Amino acid sequence: MARALILAAPRSGSGKTTVTLGVVAALARRGVTVRAVKSGPDYIDPAFHAVASGQPGLNLDSFAMAPQLVAGLLAEAGREAELVIIEASMGLFDGISGEAGRSGAAADLAARFGIPVVLVMDVSGQSQSAAAVARGFATHDPAVRIAAALLNKVASPRHRAQVEEAMAGLGLPVIGAVPRDAALGLPERHLGLVQAAEHAGLAAHLDRLAEMAQAHVDLDALVALAAPLDLAPSSRPAIVPPGQRIALAQDVAFGFAYAHLVAGWRAAGAEIVPFSPLADEAPGQDCDVCWLPGGYPELHAGRLAAGSRFLDGVRHFARTRPVHGECGGYMVLGEALEDADGAVHAMLGLLGHETSFARRRLNLGYRRATTLAAGPLGPVGTSLRGHEFHYASVTKPGDDAPLVTLADGQGKPLGPAGSRRGLVSGAFFHVIAQD
Repeated sequence: MARALILAAPRSGSGKTTVTLGVVAALARRGVTVRAVKSGPDYIDPAFHAVASGQPGLNLDSFAMAPQLVAGLLAEAGREAELVIIEASMGLFDGISGEAGRSGAAADLAARFGIPVVLVMDVSGQSQSAAAVARGFATHDPAVRIAAALLNKVASPRHRAQVEEAMAGLGLPVIGAVPRDAALGLPERHLGLVQAAEHAGLAAHLDRLAEMAQAHVDLDALVALAAPLDLAPSSRPAIVPPGQRIALAQDVAFGFAYAHLVAGWRAAGAEIVPFSPLADEAPGQDCDVCWLPGGYPELHAGRLAAGSRFLDGVRHFARTRPVHGECGGYMVLGEALEDADGAVHAMLGLLGHETSFARRRLNLGYRRATTLAAGPLGPVGTSLRGHEFHYASVTKPGDDAPLVTLADGQGKPLGPAGSRRGLVSGAFFHVIAQD
């Protein structure tokens, strides 16, 4: 039976991802079958997890996924793994207020499934005060068990000793102390880390992180903290497959497809047929639906605009079969995309809107969506949960019919969103699961 633990932190920027990758890579090199999971909506970290562990990445989201789906996916993650390591997003208790146990915070997973938490603490700029922070986290919610602390960005042996001495008064073991080292970080861009597929030296970097974890983390103590998982795998996909053969755009411009969605489609009997718009490939004409996920089309707009086989192939496909775009895919379905330098590139023109990355505006948060028409997201009236995360703005809305009505995570109406015309649909909304 697999065992599980959560690596969390008091806040973003504490070094969770770096520590998680180091621990996962080090355990995998020891021969431990590790499945790394990201709590919350995130496309980029799970791809790094997959490379470090050699196992597929996965997201678990207590807001967007019904409790039975979370339990089923967690069981599936542990079916062929010895250890499941869940990396929290933001701070351990950070989520949205509202429905109990469905805040999106990693603390929901810890409480619901009895998974112990290792608190990764950035102790730069403090010493004994770190114990006060740990005490607060350990006592904040009786249903969440803080099992140990793992210190990060430690300045010296004296610094470590001061923190550990203060921690000893709490009865909270310290199972590692990672020294401050800027070289351990990963490059970032506007939506987070640079994607794993774009990191030319990723294997060497993961080797350095594994060596860091081996030298500065008590890996045996960490593994011993994990609690057993006793859950039944899920047989229901997060959303119904949009077709029997799904042409899925897949490259560094269209890399944001959630693993649980694709795996769920496959498990339900659908076939996934990937193609690369950046390689000027068209969707397979033997497919019955085309899905353009999010990603970074704004960084590759010139190449996409010059890809005649890709553009003509999608246009031909859309005459007789559904095409759906999420976020970046939605941008490419429009008339034009303005890149960060202000250059305007013609896109597919299957929907009437235009978007700009030069006129940036952050849109971020959980979303509830209800479909206004039947399509790849489901029949009319389908209730979905997901999120938005983009900087692009719509500079010309076009006159297409809206695809969904949106509300924020707490149910506050945001109005109609997205576009649909004929068999083509799209929105900035990323679907995670059916409500």
